[in-house]
Amino acid sequence: MTFFVKCDSPVFWQTYLSDPASISMEGILMFNKHLTFLITMIILFVGWILIQTLHNYTEFSNSFSSKFVHNKEIEIIWTSVPALILLLLSTPSFTLLYAMDEISEPELSLKILGHQWFWSYEISDFNSCQKQDQSLKYVCYMMVLDGLPKTKQGYFRLLETNKRVILPTNTHLRLLVTAADVLHSWTVPSFGLKVDACPGRLNQLNLFIKRVGVFFGQCSEICGVNHGFMPIVVVSLPTLQFHHYVMTKLELG
Repeated sequence: MTFFVKCDSPVFWQTYLSDPASISMEGILMFNKHLTFLITMIILFVGWILIQTLHNYTEFSNSFSSKFVHNKEIEIIWTSVPALILLLLSTPSFTLLYAMDEISEPELSLKILGHQWFWSYEISDFNSCQKQDQSLKYVCYMMVLDGLPKTKQGYFRLLETNKRVILPTNTHLRLLVTAADVLHSWTVPSFGLKVDACPGRLNQLNLFIKRVGVFFGQCSEICGVNHGFMPIVVVSLPTLQFHHYVMTKLELG
């Protein structure tokens, strides 16, 4: 049996993007491959033209001065070809942009509030016959690993939090992001998400997690002296397991 280890956390000397865990990130990776191929072809072609020009039109290779001053066909080509390339890039780019901005009917809402210098979360979509307006609340600070016992070592430095946000897979989620004090930015690379948390404003975006995993992120907006010490940790569980966890937490709470 073959097991595939997903890259949902940073690794040493990482030069590639995180493995996708959402539809948005899959689209971003496909567009990145499309763009990389075109850029590579352009670089190779332009490099070949420069080498041929330097080789054939130096005074050592060609002692006669050229009478070439103007060519209408060449000007048409070097104007139309870049326009076609931009058209090839714009079609998948606008399609992806429209798909990422599309808002679908959410099954669950996660409220995200940025503070100096931690994140707080709330899921308030659960009502039961016994209690109304029940909610799950998290206040997530960065975990200091130096004080942990040796049996609990092995966490990611500067990325672990005291609590992890639990979300279901294969569920349309709505994220409501804002801040309590200054500008922050809630970012999880595996989800392809980077949304600003602005005081007095509410940003909304959709998320559809496709697989189980533990996903890491960090604040991506300079928000003060401890900006680099407010990480994000999200755990995605199968839907049934998530609902079992929620009911257990609400009953105990």
